[in-house]
Amino acid sequence: MENLILVIGNKNYSSWSLRPWLALKQAGIAFSECYIPLYVGDWRGQVLKYSPSGKVPALQHGTVRVWDSLAICEYLADRFPEKQLWPAEIAARAEARAVSAEMHSGFLALRHGMFMNIRRRMPTRGRTPEVLQDIERITAIWNDCRARHAAGGPFLFGRFCIADAMYAPVALRFQTYQVAVDGAAGEYMRMLLALPAVREWVAAAHAETEKILHYEPADA
Repeated sequence: MENLILVIGNKNYSSWSLRPWLALKQAGIAFSECYIPLYVGDWRGQVLKYSPSGKVPALQHGTVRVWDSLAICEYLADRFPEKQLWPAEIAARAEARAVSAEMHSGFLALRHGMFMNIRRRMPTRGRTPEVLQDIERITAIWNDCRARHAAGGPFLFGRFCIADAMYAPVALRFQTYQVAVDGAAGEYMRMLLALPAVREWVAAAHAETEKILHYEPADA
């Protein structure tokens, strides 16, 4: 079988890179990691070798190229059905896809106001009304999913699925900006942050030396 190659950007900043990386790690799917530091040298030319959009992440699997986080996760679910990256039950699977798509296409205020920077702590930044509304919606999703699927395990739909990979970077953002999350949502967030794969990603982010100044506000 052809080797899976996942092309990612800086682990400190690239929330979209984390999503398929975590799905691969949690599913125990072997892959090679191609790390391209963003905004360094001919980074875009390097990314374009794998991704026609010029963005990360991208997956290379033989002649197959996939260059979007959720699309990569969908490809993995199709290619490795035994890994059960979506819930088996039809209604739960539909809901998991819905909350994953909501993350993929929404929460723009949170993304722009609380950008990912694992190494920093910025408790006073980003709390606009629009960001707070996004936080409220995300924690509502977490609380609702956990209330209805807790019997199956600690993740949103019991066992780990793509929905958890989609929301893992949010947990890291909440940690950076010290967003207080209570109840079942808070327990879920702490569980995500404690996952060995997430801790591996965080350790690698701290080991990086590159800085993207746009994500390093001087007033933080």
